[in-house]
Amino acid sequence: MATPISTIPKIRDALRATFRSGVTRPIKWRQHQLYQLARMAQNERELICDALKKDLGKPKTEVLMAEVGCVVERALKSAEQLPEWAKTEYPEVADWQKPWKPALYKAPRGTALIISPWNYPMILTFQPLIGAIAAGCTAVLKPSELVPTFSQLLDEIVPKYFDPNTYRVVNGAVPETSKLLELQWDHIFYTGSGRIARVIATAAAKHLTPLVLELGGKSPVIIDSAYDIDLAAKRILWGKCNNAGQICVAPDYVLVQRDKQDELIKAFQKHYDSFFPEGALDSPLFGSIVSDLHHKRLTSLLSRTKGQVVLRGRSDAARKRLEPTIVKDVAEGDSLLEEEIFGPILPIVPVDSLKQAIDFVNARSHPLVLYAFSDNENVKQQLVAETQSGGIMFNDTFQHVAVKELPFAGVGESGCEILLHLRM
Repeated sequence: MATPISTIPKIRDALRATFRSGVTRPIKWRQHQLYQLARMAQNERELICDALKKDLGKPKTEVLMAEVGCVVERALKSAEQLPEWAKTEYPEVADWQKPWKPALYKAPRGTALIISPWNYPMILTFQPLIGAIAAGCTAVLKPSELVPTFSQLLDEIVPKYFDPNTYRVVNGAVPETSKLLELQWDHIFYTGSGRIARVIATAAAKHLTPLVLELGGKSPVIIDSAYDIDLAAKRILWGKCNNAGQICVAPDYVLVQRDKQDELIKAFQKHYDSFFPEGALDSPLFGSIVSDLHHKRLTSLLSRTKGQVVLRGRSDAARKRLEPTIVKDVAEGDSLLEEEIFGPILPIVPVDSLKQAIDFVNARSHPLVLYAFSDNENVKQQLVAETQSGGIMFNDTFQHVAVKELPFAGVGESGCEILLHLRM
């Protein structure tokens, strides 16, 4: 059920009044809210798993690992570290300035707007909220309308654990989001596509609102011809199968030495058969495509490719199912290279050298993450020096998002971290 548009300004005003009252500032209060978030994730995990199964066909194991467990862990860790984060800092200054006692005080920004996507709707809603809580901010959560069961569940369970005058859920689609963006906020955190990010950045600019844009892009894989092709295939396929490829850090296309392409395809087939002995179309371990529109978009990309489909690719439009699909001999200008795929399709682009692979990546928008498989330190350093991306990961895919101590950022089209954290 959508939030009545007429109530949205009142919700914002109530949250702002709460912030100005000073309720959110004490460290103990913030820690309690973080513990409440961990309790909510743990206590309501069965309902959360059921909702994401209904909306996305997500396997329960995947939800517990990549959504529920992460929220619990990061909320608890943040509560533990919060007193250290919030400490006033006294920078070293020149002797003649020491009598001034310059200090850095950690002050919350105010009321935040968090707009989250449909693909990982729990972690990508509550991870920014953890930052807002830790900072002492109030916040509105705007989950995606494309996961209606989960979004409605949030509307029901969030008030059980949080005071509605501090953290609120606003549900709806374009009209409700547009109304939110008309209002002035002290910080906006948006995760999603570059197209919508432009709308949000424009709205934020009217009020000079600081914001974080966490976007996506085409994250390429470069395979050094000397690397273990079998191992690379297993790890790439695993990364592509998570959430049916519907994640911003999914491997988007593979650049491999031309004479290694067929060996790579055989390895993909071997590991696909191991992952899904009966095929992925009916497997409870493989998710669905989020909507009919996205399913049509993916099958349209496949229908227009000039590459050769070499692995599976069965589709069931009625159930929004699409198996992992490998396409070989994909060339410049192909449909599969037009936009971020955001689905279980993996094009292979054959190249004749590492330099050609690097040039291919550099000729496009900067990726959110560059994956590279190589044991050669010189190759690794060359890739670090000669490419630009939000992150670079060697010899695996997807796993780097689990390292919470690392910053997560993009470059240009893959995300503009205008302000990195709400912990201020």
